[in-house]
Amino acid sequence: MLRGTNPAVAVNNIADFQVRDAKSSDMFESMYSHSVDTVLSGTGKETFEAVKMLKAIQSAKYAPEGGATYPGGRFGQSMQQIARLIKANVGVEVAFADIGGWDTHFNQMGQRASQGPLATQLNELGQGLAAFYKDLGDRMADVAVVTMSEFGRTAKENGTRGTDHGHANVMFVIGGPVRGGQVYGRWPGLDQSQLYDGRDLAITTDFRRVLGEAVDRHLGNHALNQVFPGFDNQPGKFLKYLG
Repeated sequence: MLRGTNPAVAVNNIADFQVRDAKSSDMFESMYSHSVDTVLSGTGKETFEAVKMLKAIQSAKYAPEGGATYPGGRFGQSMQQIARLIKANVGVEVAFADIGGWDTHFNQMGQRASQGPLATQLNELGQGLAAFYKDLGDRMADVAVVTMSEFGRTAKENGTRGTDHGHANVMFVIGGPVRGGQVYGRWPGLDQSQLYDGRDLAITTDFRRVLGEAVDRHLGNHALNQVFPGFDNQPGKFLKYLG
């Protein structure tokens, strides 16, 4: 996924992306720079430049704007770091953050719908997205956020008060270029005859259709046949044209 003509560096955490010992850092940087392998020396140069840039960002004090309060945990931290990088104007084009814990096979809900593992996960997701939106303020005019999951849940509860692996789910798209306030796509229904294999919500929209429009209209890359080879890419209408 990170292979291509443009250099890319994978960063899990800004604070951890560094060689903590200055002497060791200088030694490693020298080793890479003097390598006869052009790919190795080039990659080393890009990596250490990224380390220095992120270290400078990390050392600066940061306070979220707009009264934003990020939730505790890895997801909130990730969303705050993405906001921080965007504000630092370091050239971020695409960023990714994940949130786990959706495998709710048992005791999915507590005594109320607002309680239990699923409610906790949804609350963390919602708080993280809301804080990110508030924190970026006017910068959200140039930002599009897309949420997705690699699997859904069954339409019906199982024998242990949970749900098992399913197929279709929902995707949210947030940001300035989004024609928001509505649901796109066709609702397939929850009648037994409408469920996929009699157990799952039926899929009506391929996720590549959604991501393809973000790549085409927001990132400006119209070569969707290279991004999603073999897929009939037809960008829809939920994003405005920027330009």
